[in-house]
Amino acid sequence: MGREAWADVEGEGIRGITIGPIESSQQPGRGYGTDYSNALLDELEPMGVNWVSLTPFARIWSLRSTEILMDFEAPYEENRAAVRRMVEQAHAHHMKALIIPHLWVETDGWRGEIDPGTPQGWAEFQDSYRAFVLAWARDAELVHADALSIGVECKSWSWRFPQFWRSFIHNIRQVFSGYLTYSANWDEVDNAVFWDQLDLIGINAFYPLADHNGATYAEYVEGARRARESVAESSRVLSMPVLFVEVGYTSRRDSAIEPWLWPDNMQNVVYDEVEPMRALAAIFEVFLPQRWFTGFFVWRYYANLDDVSQERIFGFSPHGKLAAPFLSEVFHEAWAVDRERTYTVR
Repeated sequence: MGREAWADVEGEGIRGITIGPIESSQQPGRGYGTDYSNALLDELEPMGVNWVSLTPFARIWSLRSTEILMDFEAPYEENRAAVRRMVEQAHAHHMKALIIPHLWVETDGWRGEIDPGTPQGWAEFQDSYRAFVLAWARDAELVHADALSIGVECKSWSWRFPQFWRSFIHNIRQVFSGYLTYSANWDEVDNAVFWDQLDLIGINAFYPLADHNGATYAEYVEGARRARESVAESSRVLSMPVLFVEVGYTSRRDSAIEPWLWPDNMQNVVYDEVEPMRALAAIFEVFLPQRWFTGFFVWRYYANLDDVSQERIFGFSPHGKLAAPFLSEVFHEAWAVDRERTYTVR
């Protein structure tokens, strides 16, 4: 595609929001493709959002399991119909859609540590994984989704099995005609073996911006610059543009030190609305002046704008916080990747 091809081909940066489903069968009618999600898009459109990402989930029992089940919270047919309606709603709001088939581990553990343990186990897991993502790739094509992520944080095996990845991505290309990316964990990017087969280097960009509490904004900027050095080198070597498939910070003090931590089980949290805005500002200051940087998806809003069951008040969602008008301001600015707008250095 070329390092700066996004600027030449698309002409506008990705000003994205990740929209999480309402992950509870106790709340039917409030997820993707409902009146609630349409109301959410009504709010996001004037903010300047031009892309949304959707994260339909499948589930696996444990890190050693080999069978992926596509009935997370609802039967697959219901989920695919909901995603179809959601993509249609996004297009009606002049937004493009990225589909990200996501994998939920039912027991303890992070998907980036999956390991069936034996060659036979890996073969069975990969067959199941291929079927899972290909199903969503076909669905994405049917609903004219604009992009697809082939995986999320497959850190334990994105550096292995090059023959699998090559045939797998070839299978996806046969059924899906949009852009392809991958949602690499921030410390996984240099190890994945398949970037040359995709269109965008995709990163879940939960980079630590400091290593101690009470860091200054200048220290956050310096942390973002360190991340940029690594990302810029990957972009240069691969001659590919870069997308932050996920970026976000929780509303708690010092959240940019370990931004990947899920907030729900934390104790004695100090609520801080300025912290996520401060951390995002550092990221934007460093990355938006780069023409190879296509943009980002903020993690995340939920399909029901006012739902409070998905995460605690100090979670990632910018809704109703200082970060929301700040994001709107950034979305309405011109970026280096934009062809139709005049970029000025912040």
